Amino acid sequence: MSAGLLAVFAEERAALRRFLVARTGSADEADDVLQELWLRIEGAAPGPIGNPRSYLFRIAQNIVLDRLREARRRGERERDWADVTLDQRAGAADPADRTAEEAAIAAEEAVRLAAAIDALPPGAGRAFRLHKIDGLSHADTAARLGISRKGVEKHIATAMLHLRRALRDGQLG
Repeated sequence: MSAGLLAVFAEERAALRRFLVARTGSADEADDVLQELWLRIEGAAPGPIGNPRSYLFRIAQNIVLDRLREARRRGERERDWADVTLDQRAGAADPADRTAEEAAIAAEEAVRLAAAIDALPPGAGRAFRLHKIDGLSHADTAARLGISRKGVEKHIATAMLHLRRALRDGQLG
């Protein structure tokens, strides 16, 4: 991108950050959006921009909106996943008519999945339950556990690795 837009970004960085903190409610989230904004403008094709300051604030606002939409979609997916998992663990009937054998197999798999989740390392297990089952975001999970978002991401990655291994080794199916 043109050096001019990057120069305007550097001049307006503090104002952009204040704007983003107000929009996101989080200094960490604002910093993440600033980094994404910089990456977008740094990699964009050069061209004339009538009002570079307004252009930067508009892109920043669009990034915030994109992140909100994605968080909403992720929350819905995770709630749906948790609802299905909890229904299976409780032995609830599946809306799709299953044979007795399929239902028994699904119930067995749900029990094995619950056992694998219970066997997770303590930190990974707490983060996994809060994020995947309770539907908290990484930021909310981090706040609840008193750790960083990166710490939550590492715990979730550890949990997923353990669960994949349990699946691969036949403990889950």
